[in-house]
Amino acid sequence: MKRAERLHALSEMLRRNGSRGCSAERLSREFGVSVRTVKRDLAALENSGAPVWSRPGPGGGYGLAVGASLPPVSLSPAQAVALLAAVSAAPDAPYADLAAAGVQKIMDVLDPSTRARADELAGRVWVNAVPPVTRTTRSALEEAMAEQRVVRIRYTSRDGTTTARDVEPVLFASTNGQWYLVGWCRLRNAMRWFTVSRIERASVTKTACGSHTVPEVGEPPANARPVHGRDA
Repeated sequence: MKRAERLHALSEMLRRNGSRGCSAERLSREFGVSVRTVKRDLAALENSGAPVWSRPGPGGGYGLAVGASLPPVSLSPAQAVALLAAVSAAPDAPYADLAAAGVQKIMDVLDPSTRARADELAGRVWVNAVPPVTRTTRSALEEAMAEQRVVRIRYTSRDGTTTARDVEPVLFASTNGQWYLVGWCRLRNAMRWFTVSRIERASVTKTACGSHTVPEVGEPPANARPVHGRDA
């Protein structure tokens, strides 16, 4: 097991054991390394910002503070490039700027060797993404969704008709390569799908959304599904 993998596994084991902690001897047996190596690894975790605690004497050992954040998970070069590619290929996705910033944070904490290999591999992946709508409009839509406040939009429909509408945002949806804002339209008094690229302006109001929920939208299209941090 490589040291980066061992450090992550070590932190996971400490987290699982909670307030009970683990002795250095137990950790040594678990990972097949010397007690001295375990203590060096624990020191490395602490230096990286992990809140490692130690308790001397019989029944003592090492652990992580309850509720503490763990150091960043180590990624392979291919995993790092997969994140870069996903974000670069979808600049029009909701919260794309935040995603790009998050990926950059991950890249910044990779060890130099992994970072160099990821940079080399990234040069072999090209994207030709559709330019996103204006940053001001996107920010307003994202804020309205996150804060669940009514958003006022200027919208041009497919037939060229332009209207001003107050919308209670319910969800963002991507289907057939197009992003939509789905919400309760107060002008039409019904749930509507608004093509994000057709929203010319958007501003967040101080009015809170009503009680409209995702199930009111209905079943997602066959080629769309909710986004989760796990398989559905």
